[in-house]
Amino acid sequence: MSKFLLSVHVILAILAVGPIAVAASMFPRYAQQLTTDGKDQDGHKDQDGNAAGVAGILHKICRGYALFGIGVPVFGLATAVQLDALTDVWLIISIVLTAAAAAVLAMAILPSQQRVLAVAGGTAEPGAPAVPASRLSMLTGIFNLLWTVVVILMIVRPGSTTGA
Repeated sequence: MSKFLLSVHVILAILAVGPIAVAASMFPRYAQQLTTDGKDQDGHKDQDGNAAGVAGILHKICRGYALFGIGVPVFGLATAVQLDALTDVWLIISIVLTAAAAAVLAMAILPSQQRVLAVAGGTAEPGAPAVPASRLSMLTGIFNLLWTVVVILMIVRPGSTTGA
């Protein structure tokens, strides 16, 4: 049973967190085009006016896969219970970092993306501040770094006696 739970946990992590990491990392480029004169930080111009559409799709990917990604910690905890590993320090740290990554996504990245789209689409409250693309890049970098550390902890498992 533990092999099944671990397999589902890993598959969900790859299929849910991976697309979020990619879509969230791409979003700031299009946010920059929406909030400036149509150019991103590298000077690429939104020649076809597609920035709003692409940004909207990237936000939907992040939001949709975030819901799908709830299964990652659910199956991770089920696996830990099955393996009697809930008190292992590496696992506790991984749980805390996973919660932190989820908080960054749910409370910072997704609302910031939504605000960028609302400001660009003219549906934001009057005077609502735009979110700088650099802030979105930083938040996404933090999210990706947290997940990278979790993956390393899952592979290295400091203190593990399994020999892996």
